[in-house]
Amino acid sequence: MTCKRLVIEMGMGVDQHGQEPTVAAARAVRNAIAHNALPGVWEVAGLSDPNEMIVEVQVAVPYPEQVREAEVLAVLPFGRKSLKVESGGMVVQGRAIPQFNDKNDDMFVAIAAVTVLIETQ
Repeated sequence: MTCKRLVIEMGMGVDQHGQEPTVAAARAVRNAIAHNALPGVWEVAGLSDPNEMIVEVQVAVPYPEQVREAEVLAVLPFGRKSLKVESGGMVVQGRAIPQFNDKNDDMFVAIAAVTVLIETQ
């Protein structure tokens, strides 16, 4: 079997307080899928179960080694999910607010690409 791409969506996410790359990455994925409907998965590709979709996520974020994969993939409601995390995104100077338990002034920006594929004969 081979795979064919149906959709590629991009998103951006920011963790303004807390300095958590996982939060920024999950928000980027959520942003990428927030305004999508995929009727072609059923009407064109003929899938009967949304978990038959293959969903590949690529995220670029500061400190990628700190990203908790399961939390990022939990944003996706369906599919056979995979995640590739790489160094990228941005660190932007914000303002530490003690009430938010900030460690420093850093804000983390992540970008994500979410690709939906189907298996074909």
